[in-house]
Amino acid sequence: MRFPAVLAVAGLMLTASPTVAFAAPEAQCANPSGTYTGGVPWGQRLVDPARLWPLTRGAGQLVAVIGTGVDGQNTQFAPGQLEGGGGTEATDCDGRGTIAAGIVGAQPDPSTTFAGVAPGAHLLPIRYTQANGSSNDGGDPGALAGAIDTAVDRHAGVILVAVPAAFDSPALSGAVARARAQGAVVVSAATATQQGARTYPTATSGALGVGSVNQAGEPVQTEAGDYVGVAAPGAELVSTSAGAGGAVAHRWPVTDPGLAAAYVAGVAALVRAYHPNLTGDQVVTRLTLTAHRPPSGAHDPRLGWGVLDAYAAVSSTLPADVAPPGSAVAPAPEPAVIPAAAPARPASDVAAGTIALAGVALAAAAGVTVAAVRRARARGWRPSRFTP
Repeated sequence: MRFPAVLAVAGLMLTASPTVAFAAPEAQCANPSGTYTGGVPWGQRLVDPARLWPLTRGAGQLVAVIGTGVDGQNTQFAPGQLEGGGGTEATDCDGRGTIAAGIVGAQPDPSTTFAGVAPGAHLLPIRYTQANGSSNDGGDPGALAGAIDTAVDRHAGVILVAVPAAFDSPALSGAVARARAQGAVVVSAATATQQGARTYPTATSGALGVGSVNQAGEPVQTEAGDYVGVAAPGAELVSTSAGAGGAVAHRWPVTDPGLAAAYVAGVAALVRAYHPNLTGDQVVTRLTLTAHRPPSGAHDPRLGWGVLDAYAAVSSTLPADVAPPGSAVAPAPEPAVIPAAAPARPASDVAAGTIALAGVALAAAAGVTVAAVRRARARGWRPSRFTP
């Protein structure tokens, strides 16, 4: 797989450190870098949501964005797209919630090349922390549990934990279990910065843990474990900024592993909109089965089952009872197909993008169902490094 190169951009440059990439100083709120007008950001090109918009834009889906709030004055969010009224949840001094929300659902706008993954989805900002700093300093896991319960009560189908907690608690694991029982997809990134440390609910049973990659396809985050399910862009990104003051405004380049979960949440919303009868667990299975596999072809503790493939996740045909990767017995799925409603592609691209799913179903061995997806065979896994 070859990752697209991002074009050079102008404007205020933010630090690329995962721990301080876009956190505001203690006495100062986040401010925009400007309005982004460079080439389509590489993360957006990799996920390529516009290719799916003829099929679905995520309409009818409610995505909860749990973290530091979302600045409702950034006009790249459509009127009424942010639910919950104009209270404190619609402000975001820290800035992380607004950046994550933009990746999920910012509207296409002629003033910028940046757009969110699922612009048809509604967003539910839920603030549980106002802490400035690294994305693994979320705060009280009990408060995070309450935020997840609120998202479930509001019938959010996708729950994005934009700021994971550094510690677990019975309340937090219970909230994730309740969300799963109600059919919600809980998405949380691996953001711990110490070897062996974990973030929560990333490592909680029932949540989809997300790793992050840079433009070269290399893992960004330190945190690793068998609970990481998929990976997505988490470095040198562009998204909406807090402090926009009624304008379309952005922050770039932003590097933080927590943002990878926003890409996954946006694609989960597209999947749910296009396959409304899927359970939350089936959505997670679809995301992991169709991911671009790591070089080993097996689970990687930082990349999970591979890098997110949005088009395959939405358009592939899978049996309703297909087992998730890593199951003791995984039935081989039927070949994937592209729906007739999909946008036309050049003949060479269609040939390169033929989707085939192969699986192994051996009761005595650990079966892994592998979905070989768009251009995977033609291009291979290893991307070329970006050269400025």
